[in-house]
Amino acid sequence: MKTQQPVLDFPVKDFSHDVSFSEKKCLSGNSHVADELLDFTVEVASADHTLWLKEICDVTLSSALARGTGISGRAPESLEEKMKNGEAVIAFASDGRWAGFSFISSWEDDRYVSNSGLIVAPEFRHTGLAKRIKREIFELSRRKYPKASIFSLTTGLAVMKMNHELGFEPVTYSELTTDAFFWENCRSCVNCPILISKERKNCLCTAMLYNPNRPV
Repeated sequence: MKTQQPVLDFPVKDFSHDVSFSEKKCLSGNSHVADELLDFTVEVASADHTLWLKEICDVTLSSALARGTGISGRAPESLEEKMKNGEAVIAFASDGRWAGFSFISSWEDDRYVSNSGLIVAPEFRHTGLAKRIKREIFELSRRKYPKASIFSLTTGLAVMKMNHELGFEPVTYSELTTDAFFWENCRSCVNCPILISKERKNCLCTAMLYNPNRPV
């Protein structure tokens, strides 16, 4: 459980159980990062982690602006509630610096669960941490809502690949939740006008769904 004061010039790292050749090549020029990679802590967030909310929100916003693509925003108060309810995953580097985050939300009486807000601090990207956070948030979803269909909306190819490895499949928006509050969260996205013009039937994001009842 981490309670350190936040460090503003945090680096960010990606951890995965299997580091790909391209990731090893990226790490070879930075032995300090490579050593830290083995010591990442990825855990379910709690009330003790709320002091990191500003950093999480700031990095999420700056990432959205840099990419020029949509990231559905969440108010700090909403993310604080996620942490307190054990519906988020947070990652730290070995020296205690914040490294990554993601959260889940349930919809329609727990029929659906969304995996959202995956963010890795800039200095820890391209190291595999995003993949580990993605797996941890997926496993948290399965533990808390074992009967729910889990879905993800993304414009990122890397996230699509991670979803595919976990058993997600591309679907049309008609297979996602119809809960109006979920779609209301998309209003902070730069692509929201497209979503509205398509009557929530399509947008630039790819919809992917994990069906727990699908035959293996």
